[in-house]
Amino acid sequence: MKDKMTRRWSTYETFYVELGDKKVADIVITNHARSRWMDRVESEKTGYEDIAEFLWECLKQDRIEPYYRNEEDVYLIDDDLVFVAEFATSETDLDLLGNQLHKMIVVTFLGRMSETIELRDLKSYYSWLRHSRRMTLVKNSRKRK
Repeated sequence: MKDKMTRRWSTYETFYVELGDKKVADIVITNHARSRWMDRVESEKTGYEDIAEFLWECLKQDRIEPYYRNEEDVYLIDDDLVFVAEFATSETDLDLLGNQLHKMIVVTFLGRMSETIELRDLKSYYSWLRHSRRMTLVKNSRKRK
């Protein structure tokens, strides 16, 4: 989703917002991210444009920060909402100096830390998730035999 404020493409630089070392010019919401948004974040504004507009506003207001200092795939909004994003270079968008701009591809929304306490430590959350899924598979295999 492009920023709605930039209308005349020929006279202005492509609009982008810096997030760490990335210059985000476009936001892409995956189907999985949209379904997780509906399940874990909000039930009223669930369109792709609604989600992208929310993320643009958060980017512009500098409300998004990395969850971990070293890794660049998990992000926090307002120290509460956790989401996973990947970045790809945009083939069409360049800044005035000719540097490549990026697309932020939102992979999934993990939820709000205020509602899901396990999200406060993602590494232990993922190990717990793997363990619980493994135990479910073990139980199901016992039933089949």
